[in-house]
Amino acid sequence: MAWLMPPETAAHARTWMVFPCEGPTLGSSDADRAAGYAAWVSVAHAVAEFEPVTMVVDPSEMARARDMLGSGIDLLEAPVDEFWARDVGPTFVVDGHRLGAVDWIFNGWGANEWAVWDKSARLGRVIAQAAGAELIPSELVNEGGGIHVDGAGTVLVTDTVQLGERRNPGWSRAKVEHELARTLGITRAVWLPRGLTRDYDDFGTSGHVDIVAAFAAPGRVLLHAQESPHHPDYQVSLELTELLKAAGLEVIPLPAPAALTDEHGPVDFSYVNHYVVNGGVIACGFGEDAADSRAREILAAAYDREVVTVDAREIFARGGGIHCITQQQPAVAGREPGA
Repeated sequence: MAWLMPPETAAHARTWMVFPCEGPTLGSSDADRAAGYAAWVSVAHAVAEFEPVTMVVDPSEMARARDMLGSGIDLLEAPVDEFWARDVGPTFVVDGHRLGAVDWIFNGWGANEWAVWDKSARLGRVIAQAAGAELIPSELVNEGGGIHVDGAGTVLVTDTVQLGERRNPGWSRAKVEHELARTLGITRAVWLPRGLTRDYDDFGTSGHVDIVAAFAAPGRVLLHAQESPHHPDYQVSLELTELLKAAGLEVIPLPAPAALTDEHGPVDFSYVNHYVVNGGVIACGFGEDAADSRAREILAAAYDREVVTVDAREIFARGGGIHCITQQQPAVAGREPGA
């Protein structure tokens, strides 16, 4: 047998998250920091209604985490700087009764000048050990938000992430695919040429796939649909729709909310950055009742699960969404539930 990354829709043993700590991502004012803490806590509580949650917490934040999270969330103390669990933590895989954890190289989304990642780059090993998973080291600079699998052998990736010069200079598509086959069990990669426009700003990831496209099932992709021709992602949505259809995939449009800009330019508000949990979906909310409701209906139909909306604007203001701050640990036959 070989390692395989199950789809997000497969049963989870638990969800891993990382509690915010002071630094450039959290914010510089008391109000900004309070809003950031509250956003992460809201997501944790929403997920905990469906499955166990473990929150990795920096020693400096343990008292705050205990106070804000309460007794329903497990805490694991470890040094933290960046706290996007999808990216700094491991990617879990399975092989029969074994649980594995792929430890990608994390370099601050391409060694960005503003990023601090020395501590969180070690969290792959910390979380793997706590989960009782076999560590699978990788030489690929990658983040969990830069991949999305269908569990049947296909992965979505982006030229500007895995082949980016600040991540993997000199790597080819073939070399990346070989490494993803070894670590995730993929047999086919669908390469997107780019991600959303905002994601190429100074504080972006240079094209993470989990904000633009996600497998609802093998052969079926939920795709961010920017419906306004006044937004630069309108053309991105059209281009990716044609590419995915040409790859033989069914495309389910997931329309963006009405907001087009903020004080920094075009927004990347996306309902694609949801998180599938046991029996449910945690959806991003953007304070737009009609658009949030439409997204819930589409997600409920795509997954046949209960959909819960959590306001994600404070998370997006820091560079990501709900999917970016969560990481699933798949259930493995023969292991205790929640282990």
